[in-house]
Amino acid sequence: FTSRLDCTGRMSISALMKCTAVIRQFTYGSTADAFDEYLQMSEHTARDALFFFNMCIIELYMPKYLRKPTSEDVVNIQQKHNNVHGFPRMRGSIDCMHWEWKNCPVAWHGQYDRGDKKYPIIMLEAVASQDL
Repeated sequence: FTSRLDCTGRMSISALMKCTAVIRQFTYGSTADAFDEYLQMSEHTARDALFFFNMCIIELYMPKYLRKPTSEDVVNIQQKHNNVHGFPRMRGSIDCMHWEWKNCPVAWHGQYDRGDKKYPIIMLEAVASQDL
């Protein structure tokens, strides 16, 4: 994040304020226009900050943690798991979590509603190997 002059010649919003907006969007699931009065930040600036933050995370972690496994990685993981647990062809530990989406747009409720829960649900799945 960089500070620069806006159209009136004043310094733009600080990097700390932009990071605060990004963290609040992730933490509370709020929309970009929720920061108009609280942080004196426009919807466009909050959305751009979130996009820039996501691009930085992808660029920083993609080469090691967010890449697709190579065939060598898969064989190595299978061999290590078979040696420890005795289950051949096991690729990783799968973890599933049902996350209640309280701020789900009303138009999307039908896609994410399970019926047995009060709120729409998003199912998060993660696969991890022993070297993470």
